Amino acid sequence: MKPSSAKAIEETHAAISDVVSIREQTTFQRLIASQAFWVAVALLALVMFMTWSEPTFGTADNVTNVTRNFAPLAIMSLGMTVVIITGGIDLSVGSVMGLVAIVTGLLLTWHYSWYVAFAAGLLAGLACGAFNGFFVAYIGMPSFVVTLGMLSIARSLAVVVSGNQMLYQFGPDAPIVRAIGQAKWPLHAPVGWAPRWMPELSSHFWVMVILALILGAVFMFTAWARHLYAIGSNESAARLTGVPVDWIKFQAYVFSSFTASIASLLLLGYSGSAINAMGTGYELRVIAGTVIGGANLMGGYGTAFGAVIGSAFLEVIRNALLMAGIDSNWQGAFVGMFIVIAVLVGMQTSGTSLLATIREWVVWKRS
Repeated sequence: MKPSSAKAIEETHAAISDVVSIREQTTFQRLIASQAFWVAVALLALVMFMTWSEPTFGTADNVTNVTRNFAPLAIMSLGMTVVIITGGIDLSVGSVMGLVAIVTGLLLTWHYSWYVAFAAGLLAGLACGAFNGFFVAYIGMPSFVVTLGMLSIARSLAVVVSGNQMLYQFGPDAPIVRAIGQAKWPLHAPVGWAPRWMPELSSHFWVMVILALILGAVFMFTAWARHLYAIGSNESAARLTGVPVDWIKFQAYVFSSFTASIASLLLLGYSGSAINAMGTGYELRVIAGTVIGGANLMGGYGTAFGAVIGSAFLEVIRNALLMAGIDSNWQGAFVGMFIVIAVLVGMQTSGTSLLATIREWVVWKRS
């Protein structure tokens, strides 16, 4: 046998053994290898520490505020996770929020029914997603370029359509719109049955829970999810195996805009007004939450649980900094730091170890 043939066989056997070892992992082994699990552990530790050091942190009112604040980000992170799994990125989600809010607000000020206004806002958001998906999937343009363009387009449209004004006179259906965004459950006594120590969880939170459970089930049980992972892992191989790559990628960007639209409608109802600046800067926070939750920016991996827990972690950090009296201008520095740490952790689990990279650099310098 030729040395080259023997080497090829050896490499093949190694690859097979690697696959077998992965499949033979127990549930516990897969759990502790998950970045989202360790982020959840860090989140729990942070919550316990802040509750001990700052008594007001663990109050029902503060928990209500934290869950309401991170839920829209988590909803958007669910859509971003789907896009990142395919190996793409969506920078337009914040601007899509602004456009959806303005379209919905305009129809409400024109005294259209709330469901007509909400449907029009959703359609505007889905149109943005279809634009992104078409140029990324079918034209083959880089997702960074396309969604960066949509970031500017959607924000500009929101400013022009609104006349650069806040919209708040929502007509006869204004109480319904506010009720959708401001609803809570369970309610404290005497209106409801919940005791005072229990937080009143917002409609934002419950929508997030429902969407996360649905997407989690989709990731676990559907061929569509397997196609997503296949595209992100190796798009060329996915095409050869018959995966409808272009159609799946198109759907991913539409879904991302859909989740941004849902978040926008909830925030519109909560604030009772529509401004074209809604969602400004949210793209960074959404991507940060998604990456911290374990999604691989190179594609091929991401979970619904990770999207939620990563977003929650960022909001708890923000809330903890405020309660600790730290200047809010430092929040961006902490977010950036955690993004870098999350990517480093992801490198350890994806086979591109930071230590291995350092060793290779040292060997190269010595040679």
